[in-house]
Amino acid sequence: MDYNSPLKLAINAALKAGQEILKIYDTDFFVETKSDNTPVTLADKGASNSIIKDLVQTKIPIISEEEDVLDYEIRKKWEQVWLVDPLDGTKEFVKRNGEFTVNIALIENNQPVIGVIYLPVHKELYFACINYGSFKVTQQQFPEINGGQSNIENLLKAAVKLPTQKLPKKYTVVASRSHLSRELNQHIDKLINVYGEVDITNVGSSIKQCWVAEGKAHEYLRLGTTMEWDTAAGQCILEQAGGQIIDLETQKPMRYNKENMRNNFFIAKHRA
Repeated sequence: MDYNSPLKLAINAALKAGQEILKIYDTDFFVETKSDNTPVTLADKGASNSIIKDLVQTKIPIISEEEDVLDYEIRKKWEQVWLVDPLDGTKEFVKRNGEFTVNIALIENNQPVIGVIYLPVHKELYFACINYGSFKVTQQQFPEINGGQSNIENLLKAAVKLPTQKLPKKYTVVASRSHLSRELNQHIDKLINVYGEVDITNVGSSIKQCWVAEGKAHEYLRLGTTMEWDTAAGQCILEQAGGQIIDLETQKPMRYNKENMRNNFFIAKHRA
C-alpha cells in the first residue's frame, strides 16, 4: 500500500482538529465527567467530529475515543482501522498547561503503520510512516497551514528526522504529570542502583512517547490504565525512530484493535 496519501490526510486532520481545540481552549468551557471518571469537554467532541469528517473519505473504519466502539466480532475482520484520540491529555487541557495532543494512527494487521501527534498550543508536529521514518516540525519551522495540499507539502519538507538529539548523559525517565504511582517510584529506585543518578521529567499526554523518540529521554514506563488510542500513534513514531514500546505482559511490541482495547502496562525505550 502507498501510505503517502493517508499520511498527508492524517496530518491535515490533526492540524484542523488542533484549530477546533484552540477555539475552546481560551473560553470558559464546561467540563463533564464520563462514566470512567475521566473528564471530557466540547474540545474533545469537536476535534473528534472534525477528524472523522476528514478520515471517512479513506473508507477505512475509524475508532475514536469519543465514539462508541463496535463489537469485536465486527472489528476483528478489519485489516485496517484508524485509531483516534482527538484530545489526549484532557486533564492538562483543563489545567491549561498546553501539554495535550491530537493522536491519529493507522493500524494495519494489528500494527501501527502511520502515526501523527500534534501539540496545538506549542505548534509542534510529530509524524511517522512505516519504512519512511519519524519526523518533527517545530513551531519555528512551521509553515502557515490552511488545509491546502501545497501547505502540507511544505510542512513535510520542513520536517526534521528523529531522533533530533543525542540522549542526555544522565539517565532520563519521562513520566506522566497526572498519573504517578508507587510502582514507578520503585522502578526509578532500581534505575538509580544501576545508573547512579536518574533525571525525571514530567509531562502530560503522548508527548512522553515523542520525547523518547526524539532523544530527550531514555525511557517512559507506564504502570497504569491506557487505551489503544492513547499509544498507537506514539508507538509508530517511536518504532520508526528506532525505538520500541514493549507490552510488559507479552514482552512483545504492543498490538492494536484487540478484543479488549485497554493496554497492558508497557515501557517505551529509545533505540540506544
